[in-house]
Amino acid sequence: MGPFLMCRSVFSLLVLMALSACIAKTAVDVVTLPVKAGAQVVDWSTTSQDEADRNRGREMRKQEEKDRKEARKACKREGRKDC
Repeated sequence: MGPFLMCRSVFSLLVLMALSACIAKTAVDVVTLPVKAGAQVVDWSTTSQDEADRNRGREMRKQEEKDRKEARKACKREGRKDC
C-alpha cells in the first residue's frame, strides 16, 4: 500500500465519520422537532399563574369601577348631593 493510497484511505475515513455525524445530528433534530413544537404549543395555550393573577386583578378593577358608576347613578337618582 503506497503513501498516496494510505493518505486517501485516511481522508476517506475522516470524511465518512464527519458525514455520519452530520447525518446523525440531522436525524436527532428531525426526531426532536415535533416534541419541541408540541411543547411550544402547550406553552402558548396554557396560562401561567402570574398571567392568571394579572387577568383576575384586571377583572376585579373593572368590576369595582362598574360598581362605583352604578352607585353614583343610584345616588343621583335618589337626589342626594353627596355623590
